[in-house]
Order: sequence, then structure tokens, then C-alpha cells
Amino acid sequence: MFKDKVLMITGGTGSFGNAVTERFLKTDIKEIRIFSRDEKKQDDMRKDFHDDRLKFFIGDVRDIQSIKNALYGVDYIFHAAALKQVPSCEFFPLEAVKTNIIGTDNVLTAAIELGVKKVICLSTDKAAYPINAMGISKAMMEKVFVAKSKTVDPNKTLICGTRYGNVMASRGSVIPLFIDQIKANKPITITNPEMTRFLMNLDEAVELVLYAFQHGHAGDILVQKSPSSTVGDLAKAILELFDAKSGSKIIGTRHGEKIYETLLTKEEFAVAEDLGNYYRIPADQRDLNYDKYFIEGIKEFSHLDEYNSHNTGILDVEGIKSKLLGLDYVKEELEAWKKR
Repeated sequence: MFKDKVLMITGGTGSFGNAVTERFLKTDIKEIRIFSRDEKKQDDMRKDFHDDRLKFFIGDVRDIQSIKNALYGVDYIFHAAALKQVPSCEFFPLEAVKTNIIGTDNVLTAAIELGVKKVICLSTDKAAYPINAMGISKAMMEKVFVAKSKTVDPNKTLICGTRYGNVMASRGSVIPLFIDQIKANKPITITNPEMTRFLMNLDEAVELVLYAFQHGHAGDILVQKSPSSTVGDLAKAILELFDAKSGSKIIGTRHGEKIYETLLTKEEFAVAEDLGNYYRIPADQRDLNYDKYFIEGIKEFSHLDEYNSHNTGILDVEGIKSKLLGLDYVKEELEAWKKR
């Protein structure tokens, strides 16, 4: 489906961009454009992949002209550029607004203007019932792409998105932190052992985006069903895998953190389509002509549950270890640990 096509990945030097690049360079894709601000990370990718089909563009989603400069001839966009760290967004919420909200609108405006055929926007479980600046900015990002999808003929530019939970071992996530603490012979720092988080690996994140690419309608948000674990059991699983004696300590929940994360709100669950391994949240197709909703009313929903990391399948320690051992990063770190 990508034969002779040009794909651009915004924020393409991140964990997701590297995973997509590795996957797609094994296909007959014509070109992959990596659009990001960080020339060092771009240089790292250039050296890692050594493939002439990989092109690099320095730019910023906050600057629409820099996006347009990179978009000529592009067929598809995977929009992954974002500020993703909860603490940094808490301290600098306007920076999250500029990148996650305004930056998304810039990408979509440029894509429509230059005739990009499909744009897949990547969101996070923190956008559902958001309590922190990062989640709020990503929730608004979802509103932006859903609204924008209504302004363009989907046969010309189809815009939809994905929402998923924690990507295991992605840059800045808790698994590399725990492993680094073990290597430094320090106790693993646990915020709250009863806290639960969805567990998804990078390959699954890529598969979700591809599923959205193939099956998404304009304005859809596609969600992959995922298992979860408690943070306490995740820490225990890593300690057991590394046969580490450094132990753990509880440091308390950080500002802006939830006890559990939600992938589908109750309101979304009421209208979502169950597709087996995925949920489809269709776009609300109402417009500003609200009079008929006051006159005719709307469908009443009975009580429905949300889909969150507390009520999905929760892995035990052995299940978490099995999931961890499927990660190249963990396998490489384990091998190095055994050779120390």
C-alpha cells in the first residue's frame, strides 16, 4: 500500500519514528521524510539506517512554512511531533499548547493545502479525562484534528487519529529509568505501586497507526485494546529479570499523575464500535445548527463503563516478564548486564 509513495513523519527522530522507519525501509516505499528540530538525532538516524530513501528535514511544527517546505510531493503523514513529558508540560503549559495544539493545526493546514492524501495524528490515553497539561493539550489536539477533518473532502485529504497508552521502553519512559537505576545499583523509585498503566510495545503502536491508515474514516479515533500492569508489579518483574538486589522505594505520586489511565471515556464507550482488537470512536457529525437537538433531543445512554487500565486485562509478574522479554531493548540490556 506504500509502493512508490512518500511518507513524512513529524517528530520522526523519536521512538515511534525510528520504529516506523525500520519497518518501512523493508518495503518498496519510495521515500520517508523525517521532519524534526533535532539535527543530532537526525544524524544518528542517518548513520543507523544508511538508506538513500530516508530524507531529513529540519523544521518545527510551530512554523507552518517549515512544514510546507518539507511537504511537496508527500502522499501521507504520520503526525507524531509532540511534547510528551508530563512534568515539562506542567511547568511550561504554553509550550505544550504551541507544539501539541497549534503545531497540529499547522500540519493539517499545510497538508490540506498541498494535497496530502492521508494524515494520521497520534494521541495518548492521557487525553481522556485529562488532569495534566500534557493530557489537556493532547485532548485539544484530538478536537483540532476531528474538527479539521470536517473541513476537507476525505477523498482529497483524510484525517484521523490513534490513541494509545504507554509505549514500553520508549524514550523517557519508566522502563529505561528502572533499568538505569538497577545498573547504578540504586533502588527502583516507585511513585505508587497500585497505579496501573497500559502496556504496548513499539511494534503494536506502529500496527495501530497502520490499522488506522487502512480502516479509519475521517475524524475517527482508533484505539487498540491493551493489557496493563500495576507499577509495583512492573518494578518487581524488572528486578527479577535482572536478578537485582537493589530493591525499590516508594517516592509518592508526582504532580499531574493519575492512579489509572483511560483509553475510552464513558461518553466515547457509548458510541464506540468494537472491532475486535480495536475500538473505533467515530467523529461527532453535528454542526452548529443545534436547534434540532433542542427540539428532537438526542439518544439517551444507559450507564456504561469506560475502558481503563484498571478494568482491562491486568498482567501478573510473569506476564509482565514475558512482555518485557519481547522488547529488543530489554534483551540487549539483559545481555549486557549478564556480561558485566
